[in-house]
Amino acid sequence: MIDHPTRDLDAILRRMLGPDAMFRTDQREAIEAILADGSRVLVVQRTGWGKSIVYWLATRVRRDEGHGPTLIISPLLALMRNQIEMARRIGLRAVTVNSGNVQEWTEVREALVLGEVDVLLVSPERLGNELFLREFLPSIEGSIGLFVVDEVHCISDWGHDFRPDYRRIGAILRELPSALPVLGTTATANRRVLDDVAAQLGTATRVITGPLRRTSLRLGAFRMRDQSERLAWLAQHLPGIPGTGIVYCLTVADTIRVADWLRSQGIDAQAYHAALEPEARTRLEDDLLANRMRVLVATVALGMGFDKPDLAFVIHYQRPGSVIAYYQQVGRAGRALHDAWGVVLSGREDDEIGEYFIATAFPPVAHQQAVVDALSGLRSMTVPELEQALNLSRGRIAAILKVLEVDGAVARVGGRYVRTTAAWEPDAERIAAVTARRRAELAEMRAYVEHRGCLMRFLAEALDDPDAGDCGRCATEDPGYLSAAVEPALVREAITWLRRRPMEIEPRRMWPPSAVAGLGGRIKHPNQPGVALALEGDAGWGRAVSEGLVAGALPDAVLDAAAELVRSRWRPRPADGWWVTVVPSGDPGDPTVALARALADRLDLPIRDDLLRLRPGGEPQRAMANSVQQLRNVHTSVRLDAEPSPGPVLLVDTRVDSRWTLTWTGHLLQSAGAGPVHPFALLQALAGTDD
Repeated sequence: MIDHPTRDLDAILRRMLGPDAMFRTDQREAIEAILADGSRVLVVQRTGWGKSIVYWLATRVRRDEGHGPTLIISPLLALMRNQIEMARRIGLRAVTVNSGNVQEWTEVREALVLGEVDVLLVSPERLGNELFLREFLPSIEGSIGLFVVDEVHCISDWGHDFRPDYRRIGAILRELPSALPVLGTTATANRRVLDDVAAQLGTATRVITGPLRRTSLRLGAFRMRDQSERLAWLAQHLPGIPGTGIVYCLTVADTIRVADWLRSQGIDAQAYHAALEPEARTRLEDDLLANRMRVLVATVALGMGFDKPDLAFVIHYQRPGSVIAYYQQVGRAGRALHDAWGVVLSGREDDEIGEYFIATAFPPVAHQQAVVDALSGLRSMTVPELEQALNLSRGRIAAILKVLEVDGAVARVGGRYVRTTAAWEPDAERIAAVTARRRAELAEMRAYVEHRGCLMRFLAEALDDPDAGDCGRCATEDPGYLSAAVEPALVREAITWLRRRPMEIEPRRMWPPSAVAGLGGRIKHPNQPGVALALEGDAGWGRAVSEGLVAGALPDAVLDAAAELVRSRWRPRPADGWWVTVVPSGDPGDPTVALARALADRLDLPIRDDLLRLRPGGEPQRAMANSVQQLRNVHTSVRLDAEPSPGPVLLVDTRVDSRWTLTWTGHLLQSAGAGPVHPFALLQALAGTDD
């Protein structure tokens, strides 16, 4: 290493950021700590403190001194795009290798070999990618000048956002040259996470922490009875908050619903979630950064690293799963403002969604063992083949395979997975301990919503900040803060709006491969687009329907609304020949037949409830976890008992989830001579949580 004991870091900072740039508290100390060969440093500072400045400036110094490029492990594409733009502004050549730019990998690799790259950003998932390991890592592993793990709390099992791919980093750290400096950065690490991460970075890791209180944030937390109150609160209070901001939702469906509602109230809002194409997500991020929209309604797909210093508010439509996750998300606001607002609106479904995330974070031991057993005996299988063999969802199988890959129990060869020769035992004790911790975090977030003291102090103490104290600015302390009040008329308007928003039942077009002999490829008789009256549990018709199903009798108001929806949706179609039939149920108390008869009566249509029957002894469809198992189950369970009537069919069910029951019954009816099948259900099951 070239020794430069008199480095002028202030001059470099001003050259990078302008003549008035000054270091914040601890920034210089952190930079100096990681410039020495072999240093290991963990920086834990509040959001907006400027952690990226530390590794950008350290990169500049080490590149000027003749060291190799910096390798940054970064969790999100959105973060990478921001980082690359920042690097460009300060004269660093930064590139990324990710799933969205595979066509550029050859060019990037050549630039690395030629020394034309200062910073390479990769996601932790790249560390398990065959092409990356084969084509990239050998060309850079001996020349890296600085190794950075951003959002390093993800390494820890105890971190709120632990990811299996981050566990690969622990193995890499153990193999790095002793002279290579390593930096980990995060804003969300309590003492337990901090100790775990520091131990993984190395026994001599230097930890640099600062106060976590955010003086610009004004926090509030309000309990709401249902979605209609939360929608009304947003419509009532957002116009009084200046600037642009984010409304976070826990599900994809809610991002779309909330954005549509806000636009109906004259508030410019767009939905953002992982299901959008990368180009659409980039465009929405850019529009928010440039203040071309008022509100971005997002899942956690817009999370770590999104940097808009003048973001004026972050509002949570539902309660997050942990205080630590909340601190990180609300910390997006107010980085360069004197006042910014952070509000949690807590609703009925918060715990249900939180429990879903907990249950899916660590695959159960029995499910892991089932995948290992399926791959034993020198077998190789694809994910679709595992779906055929196991009653596990595709998402669950993918999550298990990732965990087993990181554990060394399975390996990926092309698109197939094989069992390795490595010994493997599921760590049931660890899974149970982390799951218990997640539930404790969920309870802590409930306590935050109910807290009557200073909310900023609550957050700081949860993060083990020794400088925790009252802020004097949050809803519990400042009478001038936003209130929980909502206008009754606006709540009624929200209910009416929800009731006028049926859920579309999109027809399935393809059979799952190899699920049922003789069924493959495109579905010959697909259903027409269908409609559900409500989303399960919503404040429109959803709760009234659910209560009626539990009671075994649907209210007349629900039946009238269902008939009106069908009448208005199919009014443009020819009325001649229409008839009604019903999806069979094995539950003697199921009200589906009564629903179909009530609809037929209100619509003045003939009904055939003698066509479709369940074979005895079948499994309930709700016990099936993936498309292959769902289709197989309904294929063996439902039979056609009589010849259907010709003409278009209204196929009635109470609840739709996977759509395979409706798809198979529609196929049976049309194959036997019925006309086009139009599915109708009272409820669309909750679905669509995001990454």
